[in-house]
Order: sequence, then structure tokens, then C-alpha cells
Amino acid sequence: MPLSNTPLPPLDMAKAPWTGTVENVGGLALHVRRTPGAEDTTVVYVHGLGGSSTNWTDLAAQLAPSAGGVAVDLPGFGFSEPLDGFDFSLDAHAGVLAEFVAGLGVGPVHLVGNSMGGAVALMCAARSPRLVRTLTLISPAMPDLRPDPRRLSDPRMALAYLPLLGKPVRRRLAALGPRERAEQVIRLCFADPGTFPEHRLAELAEEHSARADFAWANAAMARSTLEIFRAWFARGSRSLWSVAPAVTAPTLVVWGAEDRVISVRRAPRTAASLPRSRLLVLPRTGHVAQMERPVTVARAVLGMWEAVEAGGW
Repeated sequence: MPLSNTPLPPLDMAKAPWTGTVENVGGLALHVRRTPGAEDTTVVYVHGLGGSSTNWTDLAAQLAPSAGGVAVDLPGFGFSEPLDGFDFSLDAHAGVLAEFVAGLGVGPVHLVGNSMGGAVALMCAARSPRLVRTLTLISPAMPDLRPDPRRLSDPRMALAYLPLLGKPVRRRLAALGPRERAEQVIRLCFADPGTFPEHRLAELAEEHSARADFAWANAAMARSTLEIFRAWFARGSRSLWSVAPAVTAPTLVVWGAEDRVISVRRAPRTAASLPRSRLLVLPRTGHVAQMERPVTVARAVLGMWEAVEAGGW
């Protein structure tokens, strides 16, 4: 049966996140959530800035009949403690991801990344093409320097990671309770925050609460944010716009029309920069389409996989 015609499982928004385990990669203990699925195909999921492997619960469930899933917490995020000296650059994250994928020993994988994870996945695909069968980028963090206050759920976040002004602002933001911080994230990332299930909000708040006890969590967020801005200002061969044309894998670019974090205006240029790409823009969707529209994204991904297997794309 063609993949695009494969019946998807009923969407179960009550499903808890997949169980996490710790896996060692080059001396680094990465927290990983595995989704049982088809054993001959593997999809690897990479979250965005401030996100974690729990961002893929619903999409992974939808794709499970066609692929086993592996969602990783990048160093400093979720429950993956970074090694001393880790610099949190996109290059460093991409190096960890490439080593992790190679260590799976399953041949080229379907790589799916969102936001910062999209940029990291793009760099991994460009530099380690033998590891990647297909690439799906969901609102990847391509350079977006527009001054738009709508992208911030709390205006104080605009100052939070500045070298001098940021420290007191971060202290005030840290004083917010886990529930308030979780609500901020959803207001920023969803086109319609009211559609986010209450139990998922509770899960996110619980994760924020747990991370508050990690001495490295705030530093990882601050450093990764700074490194994204550095990447956006990079020129020449270090620019993400220069890296994208080196991607040889078939690529699906997915963007929410109401994305307040990375403007959908970046979508056409992003797709055009990738040699074998197609673009899907979803209406009434924000920055995390895999969470807001998991069924639609799953069908699009399966359609790409089918086209690639048939020799198209």
C-alpha cells in the first residue's frame, strides 16, 4: 500500500510522552525518547530552542506505523546535561546530532527538525549527507532579523539574553511559576493557544519545573540563543543561506502561516535555497506545526517518503 494511503492511527491527544532513556554519545549522556514502530525505517526528531523530545509525541505516534521514531534532547535541553566546555553553537549541536545518528547504526534516516532543531538538522544533512535519507524542516531557524514585537510572548524576553542587561531580566523571568512559563511558550508558538490540551500544558509545566533544578538549564538557553543570533549575522560560507544549497537529501519545508517566531516570509527563500525541496505553508498554524497540526504534517511527510521511494521529488 502506498505510504500516503496508509491509515494513520487515531489522534490521541491524551497520550503521554514516550518513555525516555539515557544514551551515551561520545561521552555525552543524551536523553532520548523512542517510539516503537516499523523496524526497517527510522525517523529522528530534533526539537527547537527551549523545546525537548516531548515536542514530537503526536507526530511520532502518527508516523509509527511507517517508521520507528527517535526524539533526542539536544545538550542543555530537556534532560540532556551538557559536557563542560560545550559551546552551544549550531555547529556544535549539529556535530552531536551527526554522531548520534551515525551511532544508531540503521543507515540513512529520515531527519525532522523544528526551529533551532531545523537549522541543526539542515547543517547535519549538508555536512553528513550519507546519514540522511530525507529531511523535513518545520519552521527552521533561518536568519530572521525583522523587528517584530509579536514574536515575543513577554516583551522582557527581548532583553533577557543581552550580555549586560539580560541577567536581571532573566532573574525576573525565572521568578515566574512553571505554569506561567508554559503558558508563555504556547501563546508564542501556537496560532490558537486555546487548542493546546490542558493535560499537555500540565506536562509542559512539569518539565519546566524539573528543569528549574538543573544548574545548567538557564545557561544553555542563554548561550544557544546567543549562538543563533551569531549564526544569523554570519556571512559567506558560514551563513545558513550558504549551507542550505549543499543539502542533497530530498527536503520538505513546512511553515505555519501565522508563525510569530520565524516569519513565514522566510519560507520561499528557504525552499528555494535547498536543491530538492518542496514547500508546504499551513494556514491557521504557528511555529510548531508538528504539535498544532500533527495529522496534516504526518500526511505530508509520508507523501514525501512515498515520492522519494518512487524515484520522484
